[in-house]
Amino acid sequence: MTRTLKNSRAASFAAIFAVYLLAAAVGITVYYFLPLSMYFAWKLLIADVAATVFTFMFSVVFKNASVYDPYWSVQPILICAAFFIRVGYSVSGLFPLIAVSLWGVRLTANWAYTFKNLNTQDWRYTRLKEQTGKLYPAVNFFGIHLIPTIIVYACVLPAVFVITEKPEFNGYASIFFALSVCAMCLQLVADTEMHIYRETRPAPFIRTGLWKYARHPNYLGEILMWWGIGIYAFMLISDRWYLLFGAVLNTLLFLTVSIPMADKRQSAKEGFNEYKASTRMLLPIQKIIKNK
Repeated sequence: MTRTLKNSRAASFAAIFAVYLLAAAVGITVYYFLPLSMYFAWKLLIADVAATVFTFMFSVVFKNASVYDPYWSVQPILICAAFFIRVGYSVSGLFPLIAVSLWGVRLTANWAYTFKNLNTQDWRYTRLKEQTGKLYPAVNFFGIHLIPTIIVYACVLPAVFVITEKPEFNGYASIFFALSVCAMCLQLVADTEMHIYRETRPAPFIRTGLWKYARHPNYLGEILMWWGIGIYAFMLISDRWYLLFGAVLNTLLFLTVSIPMADKRQSAKEGFNEYKASTRMLLPIQKIIKNK
């Protein structure tokens, strides 16, 4: 039965939807059963981890760590929307809710577009499994599930603080709301261009649009998204400087893990060294190569 479910795209979608519906119920239940006196940010973290553990269990059941993939984009929307509904409307809280929702819907739609079925796993997880062997269960739980959850939690926390504290809105903060929306648009364009390229793969490396001058413009959008949210919150609640910690962690994740792994995979292709030398890592701006 499991094999039949995993082979069907529709059944796989239904299974993922059920898992996330139940994971959300687990998170909400844990949050409300924790002591009322506990600081809400700690309660949110514990509930978030509980939902992650639940999701991890099904990644083991289906033998596919990519069950976790939508968590990255679904979790922030649910958290922001839940707190916004709970505490009520504010102008300052509305803007991060909009930015996070637009970002999350786009990223989830991108995942859904590329999702084939539960037999397909992200190549990075497969490579980690091959490299770590018997240690993979621990790598799967901590590296693929728990640490990303903590990073995304830290990224979305500035939005939650603004939503719950309802600080007075100011025009300077709107600049960083705009930055987050522009970052989401950057990701949308980059991912669309990549999908078009993958249909025919006319060359070993994509060299059109944003990808003409940058190897990872989609990652740039992800990094800028959370810096926009973090600085937006900082502009409104200036004594909470630690709200920028999530953007820092997210940036480090891409610079030390995601980008090196992607570049290492690409390095197997002929001409990668020349491609890397002539193409910036993140900024889609032409790289000037000095003649030796």
